[in-house]
Amino acid sequence: MIEARRLHILRAVADHRTVTAAAAALYLTPSAVSQQLTALEQETGHRLVERSAKGVRLTPAGEILLSHTNVVLAQLERAEAELAAYRSGAAGTVTVASFATGIAQVVAPAVARLAVSSPGIRLRVQDAEGDASLPMVLDRQVDIAVAVEYRGAPAADDPRLTHVPLYAEPFDAVVPLNHRLADAEEVPLADLAKDPWIGPYPGNPCHDVVVLACENAGFQPRLEHSSDDFRAVVALASADAGVALVPRSALRGMDLTAVVVRPVDGVAPTRRVFAAVRRGAEGHPLIQPVLEALGEAAG
Repeated sequence: MIEARRLHILRAVADHRTVTAAAAALYLTPSAVSQQLTALEQETGHRLVERSAKGVRLTPAGEILLSHTNVVLAQLERAEAELAAYRSGAAGTVTVASFATGIAQVVAPAVARLAVSSPGIRLRVQDAEGDASLPMVLDRQVDIAVAVEYRGAPAADDPRLTHVPLYAEPFDAVVPLNHRLADAEEVPLADLAKDPWIGPYPGNPCHDVVVLACENAGFQPRLEHSSDDFRAVVALASADAGVALVPRSALRGMDLTAVVVRPVDGVAPTRRVFAAVRRGAEGHPLIQPVLEALGEAAG
């Protein structure tokens, strides 16, 4: 008989690609993870992982088991949701990981909505970028991630996750007051090809949006200054350090007196924001009201 918790360990190893990283995500020791993998191999009668200097990869048998693992774990999430509904579990804590602007845009309003509609549900919020929050959901460190689509992110049809679209917003061009395009009604990205750029660090989903938009305009941005804090990005643009693309909602409440903000000419780069939960958990009586409140806040 295969133990479900060992399947969860197998998926963590497949996601993180090393025993050490999987152990850290699951709050286990590497030796404990290795022991559970060995036990799973004994239970199935197949070698499931291959170790090398570069990490761990699944064998063909391991890949077969992983495809069933995603189905089994999703069904277990559904079972937990139905049992919780049976006992009318309308009170408890739900943990949400979100990037900072997402917290301001939808998570904080959802907290206020839930205080009225579902006073028994308490949200615990953690600040985390999308590339960090999605693994946190898969590793059961949080219940819900509010994240941004980015290259390499789990797709909407990923068997491990359920995606709930929330909102999409354009990026605007931010240039210094004395910039040659400061008087333009819209800024063509191609005209910024030779400028120094200010933007998020690689790994931040917004970095991917900026780089991809510039690539589509025919150039690679020369990123001379890096910050994941858009207030810092705008401050550097105010100091004539370069140009930037910033999500529109991130500009709200900022001091923009020393910069010019203009729409991008043509198809504007856009970040698409969604909530994600482990597949099968979307119907949980604690999680479903939170997803609904996030959707209402986004709408």
